[in-house]
Amino acid sequence: MTENSVTRARWAIMVHGGAHEVPADQQDAARDGCLAALQAGRSVLEAGGSAVDAVEAAVRVLEDRPVFNAGYGSAQNEDGEVETQASVMDGRTLDVGAVAALKGVRNPVKVAARLLRDEAILLVGDGANRFARECSAELCDPNDLIASDAAKRTCDTVGCVALDAQGHVAAAVSTGGLDGQRVGRVGDSPQPGCGFYAEDKVGAVALTGEGERIARMMSAGRIMGRLAAEAGPAEAIEATLSEMTARIGGEAGGIALTADGQLGWWHNSPHMPVAFEAAGSEGPKVYLTKQEEGAHGTTPR
Repeated sequence: MTENSVTRARWAIMVHGGAHEVPADQQDAARDGCLAALQAGRSVLEAGGSAVDAVEAAVRVLEDRPVFNAGYGSAQNEDGEVETQASVMDGRTLDVGAVAALKGVRNPVKVAARLLRDEAILLVGDGANRFARECSAELCDPNDLIASDAAKRTCDTVGCVALDAQGHVAAAVSTGGLDGQRVGRVGDSPQPGCGFYAEDKVGAVALTGEGERIARMMSAGRIMGRLAAEAGPAEAIEATLSEMTARIGGEAGGIALTADGQLGWWHNSPHMPVAFEAAGSEGPKVYLTKQEEGAHGTTPR
């Protein structure tokens, strides 16, 4: 759908808490976390702030909640350590900031956001940690990122997409990776065109799920291509991830928005907690599954 065929939303935002099965005793925490993240991002947009600042603010909230696999509560690698990954993309400039194999930083997305205006787009390991210190990120003992109750961490990569009142879009993702992953593993989350992408006049996407499969298919790039061809956001995600599953298998989900503020999401996992809102809509919506949304109505436009 083109910009001229609908009235542009003044702002729009959607967050997700990962594509995974959420145990019954953690479902309220997943919903509450998504709503809190949405509120943080929405506050930025309602005040006239940028989409970049909104997605960073939203993902920081998700990183602070142990029910999500990002920041505090992250997965542990084969050595029992936490190595985080995060990225932010500015659709106006196509600037990207991403970090991987980052240790001892409370909010990895904040480090990724500080890298946005740097020539480098991805720093890993010691380089990422050095940059985190240079930009005065909040550091901590790496063990402080391990939740006291591992069962609380139920979800996968978290993410956010947003459109601001100036018509610019942005995307951000953050993850603790996989339990038992190889030391130094880099998944789809810090790779533009794989786990995320944002471009003004097209839209933005943030994915979650089995990262190696998402990366092999360059899934975010394929979704962006479908958005550019005027597919709806939910349709673009479903078509791309269904194509991935048919070709190489895998469980995944994603959120996306178009340049005119249409919001959409889809997943083939048991759950994928999301929350979303657009200017002029009837308040925020939060769901654990796409089927649950279907029982209550459709996404705002």
